[in-house]
Amino acid sequence: MRRLVVVGNGMAATRLVEELVARVSAGSTTQEWAITVLGDERRPPYNRILLSAVLEGTHRPESLTLRDEQWYADHGIDLRLGARVLEIEPRLRDVMLVDGTTVEYDALVLATGSIPTLPPIRGLVRMDGTLHEAVHAFRSLSDCQGLLAAIGGLDTASPRGSAYSTTEGRRAVVVGGGLLGLQVARALGVRGIATEVVEGADHLLHRQLGSAAGRVLARDLERLGVAVYTGARAVRLTDNALRLDTGVTLETDLVVLTAGGRPSTALARRAGLEVRRGIVVDDRLTSVSDPAVHAIGDCAEHDGRVTGFVPPAWEQASVLAGVLTDEPVKYDGSRVVARLRATDLDVAVLGDPEAEVRDGGEVVEMSNPVRGSHRRLVVRDGRIVAGALVGDLNRIGLITQHYDRQTLLGPTEPGELLMTERARETVRLPDEAEICNCAGVTAGAVRACASFADAREKTRATTGCGGCASTVRQLVAEQSRLTPEGVK
Repeated sequence: MRRLVVVGNGMAATRLVEELVARVSAGSTTQEWAITVLGDERRPPYNRILLSAVLEGTHRPESLTLRDEQWYADHGIDLRLGARVLEIEPRLRDVMLVDGTTVEYDALVLATGSIPTLPPIRGLVRMDGTLHEAVHAFRSLSDCQGLLAAIGGLDTASPRGSAYSTTEGRRAVVVGGGLLGLQVARALGVRGIATEVVEGADHLLHRQLGSAAGRVLARDLERLGVAVYTGARAVRLTDNALRLDTGVTLETDLVVLTAGGRPSTALARRAGLEVRRGIVVDDRLTSVSDPAVHAIGDCAEHDGRVTGFVPPAWEQASVLAGVLTDEPVKYDGSRVVARLRATDLDVAVLGDPEAEVRDGGEVVEMSNPVRGSHRRLVVRDGRIVAGALVGDLNRIGLITQHYDRQTLLGPTEPGELLMTERARETVRLPDEAEICNCAGVTAGAVRACASFADAREKTRATTGCGGCASTVRQLVAEQSRLTPEGVK
């Protein structure tokens, strides 16, 4: 039996191990591995996508656990928590932990994710090298629990409304107007904290949205009570305020950092592997420097691109499981679908709309700032190559299907897809349509469920990435002849 060592215990690593176990259990491979998983954190793997839901109070921390320690033991997997890797020695084919322990491997998978970078704000770091007590990062469950404690030690099981009295008068500034930053800002707002967002670019979600959509999103946030400052950078933190380079001073009790992150590649660099932005891998997710080493997730660079989203990491994990069990598979890049998961705030992004527009894609666009909606599809040769939707996501399931399958559309179809008012009357996904690419759940499987709770229990939809919940509700409603709002 060959020895496989996985460095990292996040969502990509967990999916890889699950895929390998599934192949062995199904008898679809004779290639078996003795698997060791080395996790830096001292807790089992959890769903990082839903951290903002814990902050908001809709999920308890324990509900985020992907696999508990017993699952690893039941499948003969050596899970080591709190096991930080110090060095990789490719010549000896082993890794050394900080406690001096060495673990030998025949194949090594690096799933080290990404690490936050601190913005250049004076006063952010104290003279002793520690962060100012008002400053919180938001990357891990420990970060989330620390922030919860800072806003009053709120019970995450309590109804969201009950948080308001304990946080009355508190203020927070979120530095970073990306997907994570907006989720955190909205969660703090739901908790009753007066929240402001500072973004250095000229509009929110500038990597995913155009300026018009960004303005609509800012208006939606402001209607929900979150103030937005774009085209502004935080430059100085005092004991009770954050100063911007525009001259504005924001009084605050808390500063949450969500801007800035880069692939974690230090181990790979020291081991002599080729690293650019990430660890460079080929179509079989193998290091171009060492055939015994692989990389997946945020730390990997394939075809000159790195990705900070979970669905591509899961797809890479599935492909690598095939590679490790001698299947003739290759990774050709992922079609990314990103969702903003926050109460009363709906955003979905398919691919890279701004890049596709620059590359000559044709744009079909509809905007209604009064209703708080902006919808854009980028089409090339009759196929959807990217999209961005703010506001009504009623047809996101069908649009995602066309995007994933690269359906050839008729000349009027892109515009019709954006006419959301008629969605419930005209759209029915076929039973074989996959509505959640992270969980492999089809529309037919959801229609067979009697309720949303039944669908949640019987499928991994709504509990994997969480972004398919609205589509699942729509399908269950269709089956039960209820409106989506009536499906609980």
